[in-house]
Amino acid sequence: MQETPQEYTRRILANVGGLDPLTVQAETPAKLERLVKGLPSSRLRERPAPDKWSAAEILAHLADAELVTAWRMRQILGAPGTPIQAYDQDSWAAAGHYETRDPQKSLQLIRTLREANVALLKSLSPEQWKQYGRHAERGEESIERIARMMAGHDLNHLKQLEKIVNSQK
Repeated sequence: MQETPQEYTRRILANVGGLDPLTVQAETPAKLERLVKGLPSSRLRERPAPDKWSAAEILAHLADAELVTAWRMRQILGAPGTPIQAYDQDSWAAAGHYETRDPQKSLQLIRTLREANVALLKSLSPEQWKQYGRHAERGEESIERIARMMAGHDLNHLKQLEKIVNSQK
Protein backbone atom coordinates (compact mmCIF):
# COMPACT_ATOMS: atom_id res chain seq x y z
CA MET A 1 0.00 0.00 0.00
CA GLN A 2 1.36 3.37 -1.04
CA GLU A 3 1.52 6.07 1.63
CA THR A 4 -0.39 9.34 1.35
CA PRO A 5 1.52 12.62 0.91
CA GLN A 6 0.76 13.41 4.56
CA GLU A 7 2.08 10.02 5.75
CA TYR A 8 5.20 10.52 3.63
CA THR A 9 5.75 13.98 5.13
CA ARG A 10 5.40 12.67 8.70
CA ARG A 11 7.79 9.78 8.03
CA ILE A 12 10.43 11.96 6.38
CA LEU A 13 10.25 14.70 9.02
CA ALA A 14 10.49 12.07 11.79
CA ASN A 15 13.92 11.09 10.42
CA VAL A 16 15.26 14.54 11.29
CA GLY A 17 13.96 14.74 14.86
CA GLY A 18 15.98 17.38 16.70
CA LEU A 19 18.88 17.40 14.24
CA ASP A 20 19.88 20.60 12.49
CA PRO A 21 18.68 20.24 8.89
CA LEU A 22 21.54 22.32 7.47
CA THR A 23 24.13 20.17 9.22
CA VAL A 24 22.48 17.00 7.92
CA GLN A 25 22.36 18.40 4.40
CA ALA A 26 25.96 19.66 4.50
CA GLU A 27 27.25 16.27 5.69
CA THR A 28 25.27 14.09 3.28
CA PRO A 29 27.49 14.29 0.15
CA ALA A 30 30.58 13.10 2.07
CA LYS A 31 28.57 10.32 3.70
CA LEU A 32 27.30 9.18 0.31
CA GLU A 33 30.83 9.18 -1.07
CA ARG A 34 32.15 7.13 1.86
CA LEU A 35 29.36 4.59 1.46
CA VAL A 36 30.10 3.83 -2.17
CA LYS A 37 33.87 4.42 -2.19
CA GLY A 38 35.73 1.65 -3.93
CA LEU A 39 32.64 -0.13 -5.21
CA PRO A 40 32.55 -0.63 -8.97
CA SER A 41 29.64 0.84 -10.94
CA SER A 42 28.49 -2.68 -11.81
CA ARG A 43 27.98 -3.46 -8.11
CA LEU A 44 26.25 -0.13 -7.52
CA ARG A 45 23.81 -0.98 -10.32
CA GLU A 46 22.73 -4.27 -8.70
CA ARG A 47 19.19 -4.07 -7.39
CA PRO A 48 18.55 -5.61 -3.96
CA ALA A 49 15.18 -6.83 -5.29
CA PRO A 50 13.42 -6.50 -8.66
CA ASP A 51 11.12 -3.73 -7.34
CA LYS A 52 13.81 -1.84 -5.37
CA TRP A 53 16.26 0.77 -6.62
CA SER A 54 19.96 0.04 -6.80
CA ALA A 55 22.53 2.26 -5.08
CA ALA A 56 23.21 3.93 -8.45
CA GLU A 57 19.49 4.61 -8.96
CA ILE A 58 19.21 6.10 -5.46
CA LEU A 59 22.14 8.41 -6.22
CA ALA A 60 20.52 9.48 -9.51
CA HIS A 61 17.27 10.13 -7.62
CA LEU A 62 19.08 12.21 -4.99
CA ALA A 63 20.73 14.28 -7.74
CA ASP A 64 17.37 14.96 -9.40
CA ALA A 65 15.72 15.70 -6.04
CA GLU A 66 18.43 18.25 -5.30
CA LEU A 67 17.82 19.89 -8.67
CA VAL A 68 14.07 20.03 -8.01
CA THR A 69 14.61 21.48 -4.54
CA ALA A 70 16.98 24.12 -5.86
CA TRP A 71 14.31 25.25 -8.31
CA ARG A 72 11.47 25.14 -5.77
CA MET A 73 13.30 27.22 -3.18
CA ARG A 74 14.30 29.84 -5.70
CA GLN A 75 10.75 29.97 -7.08
CA ILE A 76 9.38 30.52 -3.58
CA LEU A 77 11.95 33.18 -2.75
CA GLY A 78 11.25 35.00 -6.03
CA ALA A 79 7.47 34.64 -5.87
CA PRO A 80 6.19 33.72 -2.39
CA GLY A 81 2.99 31.67 -2.47
CA THR A 82 3.87 30.16 -5.85
CA PRO A 83 2.42 26.77 -6.80
CA ILE A 84 4.85 23.87 -6.40
CA GLN A 85 4.28 21.05 -8.84
CA ALA A 86 4.59 17.47 -7.58
CA TYR A 87 6.49 14.87 -9.58
CA ASP A 88 6.40 11.11 -9.87
CA GLN A 89 9.84 9.83 -8.87
CA ASP A 90 9.29 6.48 -10.61
CA SER A 91 8.41 8.21 -13.89
CA TRP A 92 11.51 10.36 -13.56
CA ALA A 93 13.60 7.25 -12.86
CA ALA A 94 12.28 5.52 -15.98
CA ALA A 95 12.46 8.59 -18.25
CA GLY A 96 15.88 9.58 -16.90
CA HIS A 97 17.31 6.07 -17.24
CA TYR A 98 18.53 6.00 -13.65
CA GLU A 99 19.64 2.40 -14.15
CA THR A 100 22.35 3.54 -16.59
CA ARG A 101 23.49 6.73 -14.87
CA ASP A 102 27.10 6.96 -13.78
CA PRO A 103 27.05 6.89 -9.94
CA GLN A 104 30.15 9.08 -9.73
CA LYS A 105 28.55 11.76 -11.92
CA SER A 106 25.41 11.61 -9.75
CA LEU A 107 27.60 12.13 -6.65
CA GLN A 108 29.32 15.07 -8.32
CA LEU A 109 25.96 16.67 -9.17
CA ILE A 110 24.65 16.10 -5.64
CA ARG A 111 27.77 17.69 -4.13
CA THR A 112 27.70 20.73 -6.45
CA LEU A 113 23.98 21.44 -6.10
CA ARG A 114 23.98 20.78 -2.37
CA GLU A 115 26.81 23.24 -1.77
CA ALA A 116 24.84 25.90 -3.66
CA ASN A 117 21.60 25.10 -1.83
CA VAL A 118 23.17 25.10 1.64
CA ALA A 119 24.93 28.39 0.85
CA LEU A 120 21.59 29.86 -0.22
CA LEU A 121 19.84 28.62 2.94
CA LYS A 122 22.61 30.05 5.16
CA SER A 123 22.18 33.45 3.48
CA LEU A 124 18.44 33.76 4.17
CA SER A 125 16.86 36.18 6.59
CA PRO A 126 14.44 34.84 9.22
CA GLU A 127 11.56 36.22 7.13
CA GLN A 128 12.73 34.35 4.04
CA TRP A 129 12.77 31.05 5.96
CA LYS A 130 9.02 31.53 6.47
CA GLN A 131 8.22 32.16 2.79
CA TYR A 132 6.27 29.32 1.26
CA GLY A 133 4.87 27.78 -1.86
CA ARG A 134 1.77 25.62 -2.28
CA HIS A 135 2.74 22.03 -3.04
CA ALA A 136 0.18 20.30 -5.27
CA GLU A 137 -0.07 17.28 -2.91
CA ARG A 138 1.24 18.45 0.47
CA GLY A 139 -0.12 21.99 0.70
CA GLU A 140 1.77 24.96 2.10
CA GLU A 141 5.52 24.36 2.39
CA SER A 142 7.88 27.00 3.74
CA ILE A 143 11.58 27.15 2.98
CA GLU A 144 12.12 25.98 6.55
CA ARG A 145 9.93 22.92 6.00
CA ILE A 146 11.62 22.16 2.67
CA ALA A 147 15.02 22.24 4.40
CA ARG A 148 13.75 19.79 7.05
CA MET A 149 12.18 17.57 4.37
CA MET A 150 15.44 17.44 2.43
CA ALA A 151 17.38 16.49 5.55
CA GLY A 152 14.85 13.75 6.32
CA HIS A 153 14.95 12.61 2.70
CA ASP A 154 18.76 12.40 2.94
CA LEU A 155 18.61 10.30 6.11
CA ASN A 156 15.99 8.01 4.57
CA HIS A 157 18.14 7.27 1.52
CA LEU A 158 21.39 7.05 3.50
CA LYS A 159 19.80 4.20 5.50
CA GLN A 160 18.73 2.49 2.28
CA LEU A 161 22.20 2.85 0.78
CA GLU A 162 23.88 1.51 3.92
CA LYS A 163 21.66 -1.55 3.81
CA ILE A 164 22.31 -2.16 0.10
CA VAL A 165 26.08 -1.60 0.31
CA ASN A 166 26.51 -3.70 3.47
CA SER A 167 24.56 -6.58 1.91
CA GLN A 168 26.93 -6.52 -1.09
CA LYS A 169 30.14 -6.78 0.94
